[in-house]
Amino acid sequence: MSDTVDNLLEVKNLVTAFRLENGDWVRAVDGISFHVPKGKTVGIVGESGCGKSVTAMSVVQLLPQPMGHILDGEVIFKGEDLRSASSERMHEVRGGEIGVIFQEPMMALNPCHRIGKQISESLILHRGMDKREALQESVSLLEKVGIPAPEKRVMEYPHQLSGGMRQRVVIAIALACKPDLLIADEPTTALDVTVQSQILELIEDLQEEMGMSTILITHDLGVIAGHCDEVVVMYAGRIVEHAPVNELYASPQHAYTKGLLSAIPTLATPRKAKLKTIEGQVASIKDFVPGCRFCQRMGRSGDTLLNRAPFIEISKNHWVEACPECVEHNEAK
Repeated sequence: MSDTVDNLLEVKNLVTAFRLENGDWVRAVDGISFHVPKGKTVGIVGESGCGKSVTAMSVVQLLPQPMGHILDGEVIFKGEDLRSASSERMHEVRGGEIGVIFQEPMMALNPCHRIGKQISESLILHRGMDKREALQESVSLLEKVGIPAPEKRVMEYPHQLSGGMRQRVVIAIALACKPDLLIADEPTTALDVTVQSQILELIEDLQEEMGMSTILITHDLGVIAGHCDEVVVMYAGRIVEHAPVNELYASPQHAYTKGLLSAIPTLATPRKAKLKTIEGQVASIKDFVPGCRFCQRMGRSGDTLLNRAPFIEISKNHWVEACPECVEHNEAK
């Protein structure tokens, strides 16, 4: 799908599943492939439950245990397949080479420990600092992410900070060891619009300063448009479209992508007008069909439900799951 030399991360045919109490497996991520170029931002977008966060946690092997497992595929990071990496190696990668901004900063931070201690932990583990050096660096990191009076904040607990400040602390922890890749999983969840903008601009500025790549996971297509170079559209555990962000917004090909874009209100939308929605509902993960799952949502029948459509390149770097019912022009160019 791209020149591998320019990619920091390549995910190939990733299958991640969870074992149910009765022993059955359900696939939350079902054979997806995508790449993250060096120094670029790739957005992963889709409705809740489509597999965005499971994809991210699969990359860093932080799936819920003992239920979650990667059944197939490769996760190539800087030329190394992380699936075959030892637990000791993954401890080095997580935090040291790949930073993660988790959803819900209040849940990501330990309420029993001071902010300075939580930032220092990564610095001591990955950069070999002693406690005093790590605390000083923690103050510098808080200052870098725009927290006022950082010398005071390092001695406070998470509950003493606002939601926006807690999110900045989580960003500071993720960036403490200057990672090559940052995974930002819904980094603006539960924040007001003004703080959302500040957080996204902060991530963008730090990315440019540090030269890192970013995976930005969100359900907000407006965020994708303003902050990403490429976009991956996921539905029901699969990628249905992958393209440069300008190309995708100018010429969406899959019916699901078109539905998401049409649901965004614009300045031309009349006041009190009923917003557009996508018909139907996402099927239960236990009821997913082997074929096109968007056709399943639309209540269609026939071969499209039985056979998975190929993932083809319809124009330069623009890939789509070419279900004949969901894609009007699906001939590769």
